[in-house]
Amino acid sequence: MIRLQRLCFAMALLTPVSADDSILNSKHDLSAQGPGPIRAIGENEVCVFCHAPHNNAPQTPLWNRENPRTHYRIYESSTTDARIDQPSGPSKMCLSCHDGSMALGNVLSRSAAYPIVMTARTIPPGPADLTSDLSDDHPIGFRYDRALSNTDGQLRAPEVVSVDLPLGAHGEMHCTSCHDPHNNELGDFLRMTDKMSAICTACHDMQGWERASHAVSHKPTHGRAVDPREQLKYRSVAENGCLNCHKIHSAPHRETLLRAEREEDNCLNCHSGSVASFNIAADIGKRSAHDGRFRRDVHDPTENTFTMRRHSECVDCHNPHAAHGDPIGIVQGTLGQTVKGPTLYVSGVTLSGRMTDEATFQYEICFKCHADSTQRPRLQTSRQISQTNTRLEFQPSSPSFHPVAGPRRNSDVVSLISPMRVGSIITCTDCHNSDNARAAGGSGANGPHGSLFEPLLVRNYDREDFTTESAEAYSLCYGCHSRDSILNNESFALHRRHVVDVRTPCSVCHDAHGVYRGQGNSVNNSSLINFDLAVVSPAQTPGGRRLIYEDTGRFAGNCTLTCHGLTHVNFRYGPGDGMAKMSARGASR
Repeated sequence: MIRLQRLCFAMALLTPVSADDSILNSKHDLSAQGPGPIRAIGENEVCVFCHAPHNNAPQTPLWNRENPRTHYRIYESSTTDARIDQPSGPSKMCLSCHDGSMALGNVLSRSAAYPIVMTARTIPPGPADLTSDLSDDHPIGFRYDRALSNTDGQLRAPEVVSVDLPLGAHGEMHCTSCHDPHNNELGDFLRMTDKMSAICTACHDMQGWERASHAVSHKPTHGRAVDPREQLKYRSVAENGCLNCHKIHSAPHRETLLRAEREEDNCLNCHSGSVASFNIAADIGKRSAHDGRFRRDVHDPTENTFTMRRHSECVDCHNPHAAHGDPIGIVQGTLGQTVKGPTLYVSGVTLSGRMTDEATFQYEICFKCHADSTQRPRLQTSRQISQTNTRLEFQPSSPSFHPVAGPRRNSDVVSLISPMRVGSIITCTDCHNSDNARAAGGSGANGPHGSLFEPLLVRNYDREDFTTESAEAYSLCYGCHSRDSILNNESFALHRRHVVDVRTPCSVCHDAHGVYRGQGNSVNNSSLINFDLAVVSPAQTPGGRRLIYEDTGRFAGNCTLTCHGLTHVNFRYGPGDGMAKMSARGASR
């Protein structure tokens, strides 16, 4: 045994070494002279804890320990394409100490009655004790081959990986693929540095990672909100890279190896004004918000958007491996519908209702929850035509719609504020956004995180009947539509009469999203006409009770309905008609 130790020392001295680039003086040096709190009481040999020239196990490399017979709980995830088996080979050797079940001093070269006496019988609870539950650790025990990398497009080809991270005899991923138990020069016995995510990206080729904020940001990581006492290994976001959010071993959120058990806490850890530029935590705490903190363990990366339980997580709209900064300031007209930095490489639902792994347009991300999902939000206004599927409402073939999924060619719209014009396309976030968003002139983050105005509106939009008209009351509408044009009756002869004199909100007549072609038509539902039944009711006519609007041409139409106690029967209006028309044609108490 003394010969073996001398051989180890000689091999270590063949090249110049620093403190930990051999097993000597590393955490794996369990001899009495070892540097750690766990070491032998009187044993001075170094290699004997793992190797012996005689009386060893019948496996290389001259193994001096029994392998554990433990059945381990292995890693599971809905996104894993690999078949993960029980640990074997070198991984079992590592676990003979690191699962915390076997005595460190029990070696085959010594009698079981006289083990090496240690300061601790087994590895004590802590980071080095992986236990028999490996479901919270990076997976091992699977074959990393071309079939796997071809199936999972975000894994590099194994022949590229194995140069630096050696696989097992049959291409298996083992503990020793990432760790060299004889060399601790890089810390944690890593074969490659984990700084700037180098060891992670050796295998994982994440789409968009090169430009992602988490890969390039030089912001310091001190002051995190959720786990401020857990010191990260490096100073900046970029240096920590994957480590900002993930733990390779003993991760609280085991399926995705996340640092925090609640998914959103992994984001809010930094995006609470402590590390990132904007305080998203404050936004999602507002009156109306996409706040994921009330539901746990609901989101799954492979979920079916049509049948999933209702929830709102950061990763529903953001891909943390690809998201990067949003330079958009105050919006001047339309900026188009394509996804941008914060929402790159996020899944969605197309205008035709098909799920897609990579959304092209911003509205496709919104459609995941606000279209065909069985758990989509309910209407806040009771409408003559009831519809909660925004994908249907925004169809360019519908009788009327706000131009989100395609332009409108309606010459009746004369109130648009430049540079908006007939044919412009807007985005969902032109209306639904944080009330302090930079895109609306504020100083906060862009995006529908949270707002003081329901339902998650960027500006105020009063929908209560008898609202006194003001620039503030309908500031959402007046963001695109000229208040002067509306109140001067340029498109509807009685706009001012309704909005100012009778104090009827815009929402009583207009359905902001649109009217689906399967429920309405261009005669009765042009100009977003879809009455609020809490204010408007059918009128009694000789032919029965009727509630109907008819478009009879440019700026012209007629109504049959009862509103505010006033009954209109075939009440007609057209260009040039004034307020006197209200009592002159077909109106009665």
